[in-house]
Amino acid sequence: MNYKKVNAENTTITRDLRDIDAKTGNLYESLTIIAKRSNQIAADMKEELSNKLSEFASTSDNLEEIFENREQIEISKHYEKLPKPVLIAVQEFMEDKIYYRKPEAE
Repeated sequence: MNYKKVNAENTTITRDLRDIDAKTGNLYESLTIIAKRSNQIAADMKEELSNKLSEFASTSDNLEEIFENREQIEISKHYEKLPKPVLIAVQEFMEDKIYYRKPEAE
């Protein structure tokens, strides 16, 4: 997923709990769905970041030869500016972009 094009807020905003509750009928179910989606987003972002930073990994184990790469710093700054995974998950949940189902008890 391209997280650059996400229209989520970069800062925390106050939300009405009744809006979150209205989606599933239970606040705790809604928060569980948001939390699980947030974990998925965080894992995706971490994997993507580690793949990009692995290009800059040095093969030598000498601690004296550690160099700061400008591109590596720019990539890290870019990921720091992105909205947090929880904010992205809340935005997706409020826009009904998350698919969830509740298995019926048998």
